[in-house]
Amino acid sequence: MAKNDYYEILGIDKSADEREIKKAYKRLAMKFHPDRNPGDKKAEAKFKEIKEAYEILIDSNKRSAYDQYGHSAFEKANMGGNTDFSDIFGDVFGDIFGSNRRQHSSKGSDLRYNMELALEEVVLGVTKEIHIPTLVECKICQGSGTKTGTKKQTCNTCHGSGQIQMRQGFFTVQQSCPNCHGDGTIIKNPCNICHGQGRTKKTKTLSVKIPGGVDTGDRIRLGGEGEAGKAGAPAGDLYVQVSVKKHAIFDREDNNLYCEVPINFAMAALGGEIEVPTLNGRVKLKIPSETQTSKLFRIRGRGVKSVRTGIVGDLLCRVVVETPVNLSETQKYLLSELEKSFGGLTGERNSPRSKRFFDGVKKFFEDLTK
Repeated sequence: MAKNDYYEILGIDKSADEREIKKAYKRLAMKFHPDRNPGDKKAEAKFKEIKEAYEILIDSNKRSAYDQYGHSAFEKANMGGNTDFSDIFGDVFGDIFGSNRRQHSSKGSDLRYNMELALEEVVLGVTKEIHIPTLVECKICQGSGTKTGTKKQTCNTCHGSGQIQMRQGFFTVQQSCPNCHGDGTIIKNPCNICHGQGRTKKTKTLSVKIPGGVDTGDRIRLGGEGEAGKAGAPAGDLYVQVSVKKHAIFDREDNNLYCEVPINFAMAALGGEIEVPTLNGRVKLKIPSETQTSKLFRIRGRGVKSVRTGIVGDLLCRVVVETPVNLSETQKYLLSELEKSFGGLTGERNSPRSKRFFDGVKKFFEDLTK
C-alpha cells in the first residue's frame, strides 16, 4: 500500500523550516492523540502516521534522503513497530508539561578563563600558571553527598522513578518529583563537609600550555577541568579564551606582522641599508635609491607560525620618509640650495609626481574659466 507524502500528512510546504514542522506536528498530535480519542483505531493509526512523518522531516539527514529518494529511502528501516506515544509526545510538549523521563545526574558546568598575552608569547608559545575558583568532588563522600557509612534512600513519593503522574484534561503527564527533584533518591544523612551537595569549593592551580600562533578569539579546551558534576557525574570543561595585547611596534594581521620604519630623506633618495626589528632578533633591510614614503618591504618567514597549518607568515615593513627637524643654519642653507637645483616644487626631472599634480591643478582651474 502506497504511503502518503510526509509533507501532505503534516500539511506543510516542502520549504517549511524546523519551527513550522514542530508547530504542525503539535497541532495534529493534539487532535489525534490516543488519550483524546480512546478506542478510536483510526485516530491511533493517524497519530502513528503523523509521528512517522515528523520523525523523518525533523531530522535534517533523513529529510534530505526523503526529498531525494522518497519513501524508498526507508523501505528497509523499521519505521513501523510499536509506537511509544509518551516518548515523542514528551519531546515536543516537554516545555509545557515537563519531561516524562527520570532526570539523570548532569555533567558539571563548563568554565571560562580570560587570558591576556603579549604578542611575543603567542608567537613563540608559552606555559602559564592560572588559578581557577571552582567546584570539585568532595573527597570525604566521593561525590555521593552522604555521610560515611550511609547511603541514599529511595524516595517514598515517586518510589525511585524520579517522576510523578498528573492528570491534565485528556492527558496523563509526568513531572519531576517535588520531593527528590527527579533524582529518585533522598539523602537522610548528608555529608558534614559538602552538606549533601557532593561538591566543595576550591581554587585549582593549573599549568596551561599555549601553543605558538594563537590569536585573539582563539580558545583552548581543557577537558574535565570545569566544575565537578553532581552526584559523581563527569566534570565540565575549562575554556581558556585568548586575547593579545597591543604591541608597541608590530601589528598582526592573520599570520603576517606589520611595522613602520622611519628613514631620512637622504636615505630614501640615495638608498642604503638599515636594521629592522623582528620578534626573534634584528635583520638588515636594503633600501633602494629613490624609495618613496609608504613603500612596503616584505621579509619572508619573520611573521607568525600558524597554529593550524604550521605555515610561517611574513614581516612587512612600511618605510616612512621623515622630514628633518631642528635644522642648523648650515643644514637650512644646504637644503635651500638643493631645492633650487630641483627647479622648485614642480621640477619635472627630480619630482615627477609633483609635476603631474600641479599640472593637473593648473588644468582644473583653466577648465573652470572656460
